Amino acid sequence: MKIAYFDTHPFEKQSFMKANQSFQHELIFFETRLNSETANLAQGCPCICAFVNDKINVQTLEVLAAQGARLIALRSAGFNHVDLEAAELLKLKVVRVPEYSPYAVAEHAMALILSLNRKTHRAYNRVREGNFSLDGLVGFDLHQKTVGLIGTGKIGQVMAKILQGFGCQVIAFDRFENADLLKAGVKYVELDSVFRQSDIISLHIPLNPETHHIVDARALILTKPGVMIINTGRGALIDTHALIQHLKSGHIGYAGLDVYEEEEGVFFENLSDKILLDDQLARLLTFPNVLLTAHQAFLTQEALKCIAETTLQNISDFEHDLPLKNEVRTQIHYKKI
Repeated sequence: MKIAYFDTHPFEKQSFMKANQSFQHELIFFETRLNSETANLAQGCPCICAFVNDKINVQTLEVLAAQGARLIALRSAGFNHVDLEAAELLKLKVVRVPEYSPYAVAEHAMALILSLNRKTHRAYNRVREGNFSLDGLVGFDLHQKTVGLIGTGKIGQVMAKILQGFGCQVIAFDRFENADLLKAGVKYVELDSVFRQSDIISLHIPLNPETHHIVDARALILTKPGVMIINTGRGALIDTHALIQHLKSGHIGYAGLDVYEEEEGVFFENLSDKILLDDQLARLLTFPNVLLTAHQAFLTQEALKCIAETTLQNISDFEHDLPLKNEVRTQIHYKKI
């Protein structure tokens, strides 16, 4: 099948070309992002492969459908950037990669916690400049700290086990309690209890209308002074304006963000020689207790291999009229309490 890849990056192109040796699809790579204006590049391609910052709204889908597209293959777990109702009306199937490496994301979340706590990123820069002072680098023991997980799917489960390895007390909120985690000593509580009790809060849920700004001003008021907030899920899970206000007041002690709600046009790009026009992002970068990475939690060799193979398998299943086990039809609502 002829596949048009949008928003293609060098780190993934090689993985797809290698995996395609077993599938023999025709791959066409575009660096530009998919939107209603660029969709015409996919003329003659029945399959469109899209990434997290592509705009797959009704206007884009109408252009694609008019050109003969029949399948939208997302090479991501998240699908909040797709108008699923429009896709269904236009008879476009949508498939995704529901999981690739939960270890990659959970381990990156743990790296953010450790770096923020022990300030290794700041120490690294100091030492390279010949500054061997330890002032301002005091951290805390993770042992016996209470960590609240919002979401205990595949990534949340791995995260819980990692945290328990550090001796943390793990509490969690999820619509569905995981029996294995309960046996391991994880305590499920109400969402507000996660905010009130946790020394560290880590987000591992999808973004949908009910989880949008699940961490808002009201939630942040409930948290302990000095709490650490970690987000490797989706940027809009956190109300950035509210987060900044609580960072300015000193109530939030640390924030580790691998995602940002207005990351489109910024993350995955080299803007080192340009002026950063996003005032909220610029403000976040001024805080010494905020650590940002550019949506790289998934970025391991194992995850890239799995993403490529699953995406190409999804496409082959569609091509041969096989059941689409990774099809996305409707939003999976996550109850906000």
